[in-house]
Amino acid sequence: MRKEDQFVGKHNAPEDILEFEGPQLFGHPKGLMTLFFTEMWERFSYYGMRALLILFMTAPIASGGLGFNDQTSGAIYGLYSMAVYLLALPGGWVADRLIGLKKSVWYGGIIITIGHFTMALPGVFSLLAENPAAPGQLAAWDLPSFFLGLVLIVFGTGLLKPNISSIVGQLYPENSPKRDAGFSIFYMGINLGAFLAPIACSTLAVYDWHLGFGLAGFGMLMGLVQYKWTGKYLNGVGEAVVAESPAQRDALGRLQKRVWLVLGLVVVLVLLFFLQVIPVDPVAIAGVSNTMIAIVALLFFGYVLLFGGLDTAQKKKVLVIMILFVFSAVFWSGFEQAGSSLNLFAERFTDRMAMGWEIPAGYFQSVNSIFIILFAPFFGAMWVALARKNLEPSSPLKFAIGLLFLGIGFLVMYFAAKIAASGNLAAPSWLVITYLFHTFGELSLSPVGLSLTTKLAPKRFAGQMMGMWFLSIAMGNLVAGRIAGSTSGGTEEALANMPQQYLLIVYTVAGAGIVLMLVSKPIRSLMGKIH
Repeated sequence: MRKEDQFVGKHNAPEDILEFEGPQLFGHPKGLMTLFFTEMWERFSYYGMRALLILFMTAPIASGGLGFNDQTSGAIYGLYSMAVYLLALPGGWVADRLIGLKKSVWYGGIIITIGHFTMALPGVFSLLAENPAAPGQLAAWDLPSFFLGLVLIVFGTGLLKPNISSIVGQLYPENSPKRDAGFSIFYMGINLGAFLAPIACSTLAVYDWHLGFGLAGFGMLMGLVQYKWTGKYLNGVGEAVVAESPAQRDALGRLQKRVWLVLGLVVVLVLLFFLQVIPVDPVAIAGVSNTMIAIVALLFFGYVLLFGGLDTAQKKKVLVIMILFVFSAVFWSGFEQAGSSLNLFAERFTDRMAMGWEIPAGYFQSVNSIFIILFAPFFGAMWVALARKNLEPSSPLKFAIGLLFLGIGFLVMYFAAKIAASGNLAAPSWLVITYLFHTFGELSLSPVGLSLTTKLAPKRFAGQMMGMWFLSIAMGNLVAGRIAGSTSGGTEEALANMPQQYLLIVYTVAGAGIVLMLVSKPIRSLMGKIH
């Protein structure tokens, strides 16, 4: 490896202080509120658009959609949601090595905003066009603006998502007992945005899909304004890399040139795609992407373990992250059915009439967040109470519990799918109960995974290890999108097979939970003093 590739600058982050510095709010650094609201609005934009995405793609052209079939829509959905998290790895690298965590969040938010507004542009063009597209036909700008918007959102989220979580971890001294509580508060911001967005964006989408996309972009814009206004409370955390010698400055300059070169190549590839010089088959790409992600993860962990300059204790902790990566991917492959197959189930096979009004299918995307807000304090209090009695489950065991809850949720969907396969509409309560168990699974696994990654990750790989956590979610999202193409009931054959498809998911995720439960003690021993 060349010397410039080994350069790691010095961050101005208070990682070794014993007490909080700067203003506080309710015993936590005041900067936590800056990150809380930034993440709330970013998640508003993400979940608002996600609630509409697969419904928009499968909607007939005559009703303003794209008219794609289920298999193509599921593949695009999976590739998009995969890429959102896949780019968290280079996003973490860019922050660690080049511009710092704080600027990464800022630039990422700007790119996300532009992406959402790009997806909203066809609505404006349709109003201004002298010769609008004929009924049943797409306008010339519909597909380019749709795919370009998705690409921009992917790049922006890759910069923002892993690094804002890393800033939360750096607000607290090492081994601070308040760190987990800080992440719980931060996680509430995520779910507040995720609760409001599907309702707001789906309501506007009833009138025009592009109004819903535009509102999602406005949400991210609000987050940027708030981030800039209150960024002073971050107290120097997440600042850019400091090159302390001429040699380091030269190395940093060479790294920056390489990044610009890679970005240039990406722009060229995107242009070739839009000019249709490079044909793209979403279904075929999705078919090989899982293998590619697995190879990337294996190479990264192998590099860190063999050439990362870590001591034995650090290598054991990285090994734990590697093991939990696999089980995390399994969990999210089931959980992220919410935006794909379960979203289509709500639209096609759920009785949504209430007092003469048809509830938009996207509203059901808020159910999970409602349950998170209601039950997160209960789960937090439960873990604290168990800890006082030395009965709190270890982090790997919490992962296993999360997988088992997820399996129970899909067992509920098995019975709902049998109702749909018989030709009847399922009651909304089937979806609500499913989301309840999925919420219990998420509360057992997701906040634990975020916090545990910051605890286990070696300092010099902090951003990149957070990127690997999101890479596991990327793999799960891709699988979720691919499954949606076959479990959405878009054809008679798919509808007949839907119950067995859900039962297969039950066997997979619950089986993984049982395996992890059996090996949780050996994993716990690798973690050292970290619980």
